[in-house]
Amino acid sequence: MLNRRQKHILLKFFSMFSVVRGYNILVIVLAQYVTSIYIFAHDKPIRQVVFDINLLMLVLASAATIAAGYIINNFYDSEKDLINRPQKSMIDRLVGQNTKLSLYFLLNFMSVVMASYVSFNAVIFFSAYIFGIWFYSHKLKKLPFIGNMTSAILTITPFFVIFIYYKNFESVIFVHAMFLFLIISMRELTKDLENIKGDLALGYKTIPIIYGEKASKIMLTILTCLTLIPIYLLLYKFEVGRMYVYFYLSVVLLVFFILLIWKSKTKLHYLILHNILKFIILSGVLSILLIDVNVILKHI
Repeated sequence: MLNRRQKHILLKFFSMFSVVRGYNILVIVLAQYVTSIYIFAHDKPIRQVVFDINLLMLVLASAATIAAGYIINNFYDSEKDLINRPQKSMIDRLVGQNTKLSLYFLLNFMSVVMASYVSFNAVIFFSAYIFGIWFYSHKLKKLPFIGNMTSAILTITPFFVIFIYYKNFESVIFVHAMFLFLIISMRELTKDLENIKGDLALGYKTIPIIYGEKASKIMLTILTCLTLIPIYLLLYKFEVGRMYVYFYLSVVLLVFFILLIWKSKTKLHYLILHNILKFIILSGVLSILLIDVNVILKHI
């Protein structure tokens, strides 16, 4: 049995894990390694990629920066989250704001230190990334279009740093990035619909508030149709191995998404739609393994 002090420490740990979205960071770390092995550095031996210290430093720097980003985002959104996510907000508040801010600066400092191991250019890159996340959380996220676009760009930035590191400019990478960018943009707009109550109360100028739910649904429908372009290219113009199963499944889910979006009226409906897009993103990370199953099998 845990004593009171141990329970208190455990609760604070889970609170901080909730604030930094630890599960999301684990997925991003996995995604960076999987995309490095199968896409960015597919011509290199798997051991060379996995045990590359520079890659490890870039991945850890990304994880630290993203964790810090979630902290500063939580700091600025504390009042809004009380309205939109009251249960999660209560868990997050188990850790004081001063502690969160101290950890925010520590994580950013660690990310720059780890980036310095790779190169001075990496330091500049992560310094700009840190500033971009802060500026988005402080100002840009309250603006329609600009906030959504910036959020989507910041989300794919950890993959961009790996892309720069390996200097792989194959067309298929840009098509994968286009697909991911569109799905993330859809997720951001869906989140705006889901959080419209809190955004309205605190004066956020999001797309649903400025242009209405119907216009937002039209935009989501257009974005969904646009995702069919990279899906088509990846299925019929590039070699994606058995990952074709994932893209066909994505088409089915996106059709279901369009049908459901026009019937959605409540926060629960938009939460379901949000989770559909999250599932597409998460399953996409795991499905990269299907590009060439033998890469993993021969190293087991």
